[in-house]
Amino acid sequence: MTRTLSIEKKSTRDGFGLALLELGNSNPDVVALCADLTGSLKMGDFAKTYPDRFFQAGIAEANMIGMAAGLAIGGKIPFTGTFANFSTARVYDQIRQSIAYSKKNVKICASHAGLTLGEDGATHQTLEDIGLMKMLPNMTVINPCDYNQTRAATLAIAEHTGPVYLRFGRPSWPNFTAADQAFEIGKAQLMKEGHDVSIFATGHMVWIAIQAADELANQGVSAEIIDIHTIKPLDEEAVITSVKKTGCVVTAEEHSIHGGLGDSIAQCLARKYPAPVEMVAVNDTFGESGKPVELLAKYGLDTPDVVNGAIKAMNRK
Repeated sequence: MTRTLSIEKKSTRDGFGLALLELGNSNPDVVALCADLTGSLKMGDFAKTYPDRFFQAGIAEANMIGMAAGLAIGGKIPFTGTFANFSTARVYDQIRQSIAYSKKNVKICASHAGLTLGEDGATHQTLEDIGLMKMLPNMTVINPCDYNQTRAATLAIAEHTGPVYLRFGRPSWPNFTAADQAFEIGKAQLMKEGHDVSIFATGHMVWIAIQAADELANQGVSAEIIDIHTIKPLDEEAVITSVKKTGCVVTAEEHSIHGGLGDSIAQCLARKYPAPVEMVAVNDTFGESGKPVELLAKYGLDTPDVVNGAIKAMNRK
């Protein structure tokens, strides 16, 4: 990953924390709730600045979701915060019944997602959360790729009416998108044009895909890189436009191969423009404790895996 040497690293959760404070400054209806992880979610500055608008629920995630639903009924814009595993699987019934079903204006903000949670291990490394959340009617699902994009996404979801799942991560990661970017929910971002293969990536894997595109260029392969920061609603127009040009696809995500971005892209193409699809994702297994970069390599989510996926997809044209 040669570009990493010249690019600053910041965690996506830090981008969320900054934006939450900015929203507190600009919108008095924004409130925040946390399940005993204020420091981990970077919600501390908001809590100190607006103590009357911050609610510490303790280790009672289901109660936190119910509180958020009630605050939304009262006209507030609640942002809930805890680890991705506890934001989804632990409280799925409450989200389904109290938020998604009635289209409550609650923003479910989830840190420490995927393998890059690292040393906390398999019990905390949720690899199923995107699938769980995108299956809920009325739910918008967003997975930004770096610090700047997470900040922009957090600001954008405050303006969006309806339930949102915002997924971000723990580790310091290359911060490579523009600080002043315009973030449009449901609109994919073209990172690099190409004509041989389309690589659709989300979250931390966008940076991995960019590195893979450099490796592929050294092999004479022109890869198109598209950042799918909004998994639901999926920008089907951007997907089909790219695949009509390249004729084959690789998807890359820090999630299970079942139910995530690859699943959404494959469904779209099966219905509207069939093409070969290779998926770079965790292959139906739990994770383990380890350093984030080493886990990505072990579970097949590193630059060589995206490169190999691209070669396989092109051979299937």
